[in-house]
Amino acid sequence: MTLDIQQIWVYLAARPLTGLLLTLLAYQGGVWLYRVSGQRAICNPVLIAVLALIAILFATGTDYASYFEGAQFVHFLLGPATVALAVPLYRQLQRVRQSLRALTIALICGALTGIVSAVVIAWLLRAPGVVIASLAPKSVTTPIAMGVAERVGGLPSLTAAVVIVTGIFGAAVGPSLLSRAGIKSPQARGLAMGVSAHGIGTARALEESQIAGAFSGLAIGLNGLATAILLPLLYQLTLAGWQWFAG
Repeated sequence: MTLDIQQIWVYLAARPLTGLLLTLLAYQGGVWLYRVSGQRAICNPVLIAVLALIAILFATGTDYASYFEGAQFVHFLLGPATVALAVPLYRQLQRVRQSLRALTIALICGALTGIVSAVVIAWLLRAPGVVIASLAPKSVTTPIAMGVAERVGGLPSLTAAVVIVTGIFGAAVGPSLLSRAGIKSPQARGLAMGVSAHGIGTARALEESQIAGAFSGLAIGLNGLATAILLPLLYQLTLAGWQWFAG
């Protein structure tokens, strides 16, 4: 009986739709558990889905490449989903204009905090330089983070994993931390979620309100742009300062 199940799985694992079906079922299960738990942070649907998929692939001995043949259909939708964030942003355009000065200052401070905090913590833990460079762009969306990490000498694959973990963690604990800090403004909450937790945080912000989702979506793009400009510049300045100090 066990042999039959293994043979069936070997056959199914080679079919692209299996990966797609597993992804959808894992996420739907995560959503169900999130609702049943009363929307507890630890039961974030993305976190549950990722853990479930890792367990399934590990238990069945399925390699990631085989799984991704089907999951890539969901991955393809990431682009249209990101572009769709422009819809709530357009509806809140007047609010964005009114908050432009505060928005700009908050984005720069958020981008710098995301970079510096990752670098300092990794440095204090005596992480290798390549790891520090990989962690620095952790708070921006994956494609931008991977490109920036590669430019400053990091490992894009490590950066991608850290970005996902950062997004899940930010979406899980971000709203409660903001509430405890007394931050009630949907603009501020959305901006904070977008700057710190990119796309996954934006999905969580949209659950709160359209305003929070709009500002979070805006923060994804602008934080990515700010990090892409600031991180290489800071890297060059740090490198030059170190060489001057060592010399």
